[in-house]
Amino acid sequence: MPVLKHRIIIAGAGPAGTSASLFLAKAGIPHLIFDKATFPRDKVCGDALSGKVVEVLKKLDPALIAEMDIQKKLFTGSWGVVFGAPNGKELPIPFRSTKNTDTSAPGFISKRFDFDHFLFSKLNRNYAEVWENTSLKKAVQLDKGINLLVEKNGKEETLFCDLVIDATGDRSVLNRELAGYIKEEDHYCAGIRAYYKNVTGFHEGNFIELHFLEELLPGYFWIFPLPNGMANVGAGMLSKSVSSKKVNLREAMLKAIKENPRINHRFKNAELQGKVEGWGLPLGSKKRTISGNHFLLAGDAASLIDPFTGEGIGNALYSGMLAAETAAGAIDKNCFDANYLQQYDEQIYKRLWDELKLSHTLQKLCKYPWLFNFVVNKAHKSKTLRDTISCMFDDIDMRNQFSNPAFYLKMLLNK
Repeated sequence: MPVLKHRIIIAGAGPAGTSASLFLAKAGIPHLIFDKATFPRDKVCGDALSGKVVEVLKKLDPALIAEMDIQKKLFTGSWGVVFGAPNGKELPIPFRSTKNTDTSAPGFISKRFDFDHFLFSKLNRNYAEVWENTSLKKAVQLDKGINLLVEKNGKEETLFCDLVIDATGDRSVLNRELAGYIKEEDHYCAGIRAYYKNVTGFHEGNFIELHFLEELLPGYFWIFPLPNGMANVGAGMLSKSVSSKKVNLREAMLKAIKENPRINHRFKNAELQGKVEGWGLPLGSKKRTISGNHFLLAGDAASLIDPFTGEGIGNALYSGMLAAETAAGAIDKNCFDANYLQQYDEQIYKRLWDELKLSHTLQKLCKYPWLFNFVVNKAHKSKTLRDTISCMFDDIDMRNQFSNPAFYLKMLLNK
């Protein structure tokens, strides 16, 4: 069987893979990108596009945000988040940043069917050779590269590359076979998602909503407004809790929609569109090895999902961008070994670890409803806390405050 050779191969054309491809193309670096699906295709997800998504796309090309902002049938601009505490008190927090001086939305909500196809359609075919309907079956490390066994349109082919950026998601071949990943229920979340039409009661700023309902703790329930009168409705819970409590997440969510007085009135005239679907979320609540000889892991393949909100698209795009930067440096130095590529791990965690660690701490609050209620009650009274929570969603540097014990003392003492 002939071996096709490439310097850089990207496996997976979701947000992480397309981000890597677009930044490689921007640097003028040829590469191959393939995906098991044929686009457009759906992806089970919460569909929220955080401020980090906006940040990365602006670095790529500010025109992309302007384009999203005017495509109202595909993208809904979101200006904040509502936290609903177990005691029923709701805390609306606007997204805002001192760095955001334009008039475009600081965040968006878009079906993955639409957003992923939007990014896929932007791939620069002058630099990116694009294969669809191509699955990665096996990876074999060699002294000077990696062999990838793929199945393209039902036929097996062998590819060789100096560097592979694995963005194939939770079921990555490389993260298991080369990085030694195993599923850990303490760092893995079960999620379900449904689309509803005619849900009412949304904030005028299209705030996304995270409700911590008693019957779903230590998980959470979300309602995200979508274009065309639609809403993404779902629930997530740590896999360990699902197992230990023997929770049927689908039944629990549907029961809450029907019976919980905090939300059931909003679904009075709502209609379920399609099926309730589930997926797994590999959480970024522990540091992992995300590179090695001739490979980088990006997005869900690197387990970078926010442990508190379950949002993964922003970190996927961000990791794709840094993977492309690392790949460009590796090509320049003709060095693709683990020692050189280790800088990718360092850059990812330098930028993301403080917020992931904070989100893991907030996730643990769900185990203590009284403490969660206290934080939300305090936020109602404390402008310092409200402002900080607001900034944490779209200003990464602000999150450094959360690692400073003096900040918490100030938060508790100030009104």
